Amino acid sequence: MQFLKFILTAVTLSAVAFTASASPANPKDGVEYKTLVAPQPVDSGKKVEIIEFFDYACPHCAGFDATLNAWVKKQGDNIAFKRVHIGRQGADLPQQKMFYTLQAMGVLTPELHTKIFNEIHVNHNRMNRDELAFDFIAKQGIDKQKFIDTYRGFGVAAYVRKTASMMDAYGVEFWPMLAVDGKYITAPSMAEANATSEAQLNEAVTQVLDVLVTKAKAEKK
Repeated sequence: MQFLKFILTAVTLSAVAFTASASPANPKDGVEYKTLVAPQPVDSGKKVEIIEFFDYACPHCAGFDATLNAWVKKQGDNIAFKRVHIGRQGADLPQQKMFYTLQAMGVLTPELHTKIFNEIHVNHNRMNRDELAFDFIAKQGIDKQKFIDTYRGFGVAAYVRKTASMMDAYGVEFWPMLAVDGKYITAPSMAEANATSEAQLNEAVTQVLDVLVTKAKAEKK
């Protein structure tokens, strides 16, 4: 269902973008990005806050990972980058809890983040049950019992609740989606009307992000 939703969203937004004759290098509000009706608070100081809403189980998020990582590295101290693993109402997602547990333990490196995507999408270990996540983590040299205790603790439960609130506030209905400084949202599926591949969409959204970061930085002055 999520794959179908992504395709339908991409087709619809691409048609709108084509009509508006916009481009990633000159993005238009309502086409390649949207301005939030209610801006959200940020705590990034002079840096521009970038939030990626993603899902480990999402193949589009996995495909976007390398492009996004390269863009974030290129931005350096210009931005404050954060990730939020989406949740689904009424569902308990082990992948989401794994992300917040690793984050809480301070062991979620970029390498491990990519390794989790590979485990799910290359090795076909969905990690959609607690035990599968626990076994994978133990193989990474992380204290399994400490991981389990954190995974089942109040802190991770609080992160999960906060995510639900953030998704409502930012209007997150598909992913990957990116929020820029609490004011703007964009996504690969919004970025390029004439793209013929997902790789082109992924590259195009980094151009939109470049423009939005410059815009948001100017607004901080």
